[in-house]
Amino acid sequence: MGSQAPMENIMVVFDFDKTIVDVDTDNWVLDQLGFTDMFNQLLPTMPWNPLMDKMMKEMHEKGVSVKEIIEVLKRTPMHDRIIPAIKSAYDAGCDLRILSDANRFFIETILDHHGIKDYFTEIHTNTGYVDEVGRVRIFPHHDYTTTPHGCPNQLCPPNMCKGVVMEKLLANEGDMTFIYLGDGNGDHCPSTKLRENDYCMPRKSYPLWGVILSNPKLIHANIHGWTDGEDLENVLLAIVHGLISKKHEKKSLARSDFKLKDMPRPSREVLSQALPVSL
Repeated sequence: MGSQAPMENIMVVFDFDKTIVDVDTDNWVLDQLGFTDMFNQLLPTMPWNPLMDKMMKEMHEKGVSVKEIIEVLKRTPMHDRIIPAIKSAYDAGCDLRILSDANRFFIETILDHHGIKDYFTEIHTNTGYVDEVGRVRIFPHHDYTTTPHGCPNQLCPPNMCKGVVMEKLLANEGDMTFIYLGDGNGDHCPSTKLRENDYCMPRKSYPLWGVILSNPKLIHANIHGWTDGEDLENVLLAIVHGLISKKHEKKSLARSDFKLKDMPRPSREVLSQALPVSL
C-alpha cells in the first residue's frame, strides 16, 4: 500500500460492477464457466440472489471447484487506470468504501488479486462466502422475505437499497464531503441522498446517466460524468485535489485573519509621539 496522507474529510464510495471492474461479475462467472443458458432459463422463476446461490450449487455438483471460480474472477476485465486512481485517492487522504450489488466473495477475491483490498475501509454488498463443503454461498444484503427495505424508489432491487446504506454513511460521517461513483439503476437511490456539497459521478451512456438526465433535479450533488477508467481517474482526482486545495486555502486564510486580529494596536500615546510636530 501507498503511504496515506493525513485524512482530508473526503469519502469516495465506489460501486463495483461496471465501475471498478468493466463487467457484471455474476454474468462474467456464469459466462466463463458455461452456466449462462441454465441461469437464463431459471431467471423468470427466481429472484437474482437465490438464483445465483443455486447456480453455485449446480457448479459445485458438476465438479467446478472454488479454485476454478477464483481463477475466473482473477481474469475479470478492469481498465488499467482504475487501480492507479484508487491508489492516488487513498494516498491523497480519502476514505474509500465500496457499495455494490455484487457479493463479498467475488469483490474481495478480485481486490485481493490486485492487491488493493486494504485500501477500502468498508465493503457494503450481498453476502458471499465459501462454506464448509467448499461451495460458494450467496445471500441478499437485505432479507427481503421477512423485512423489506421499503424504499419508494422503484429502481432499487428488493435485495439491496443502496440509499439506506448511504443514509447510514452520511449519518455517521456527515462532516465529510462524499463522492459517489456508479453506473446502474440501483445507484440512483444513493445518488439522491447526496447533499449540495457532495459529488455524484455517473458513468456516461449507462443506466444511471440516463435516469439522472431524465430528472436531474432529484440530484442535489454536483454531477460529473465519466466514460472509462482513464476518464474516471482524471475526473475523480480533479475533484479530490480541488477539494483539498480549497480546504488548505481556507486554513491559510483563517491563519492570516487570526494573525491580523492578534496584532497589538499602538496606544494613543505612541501614535501622538509619531505625529510630526508643527512649527
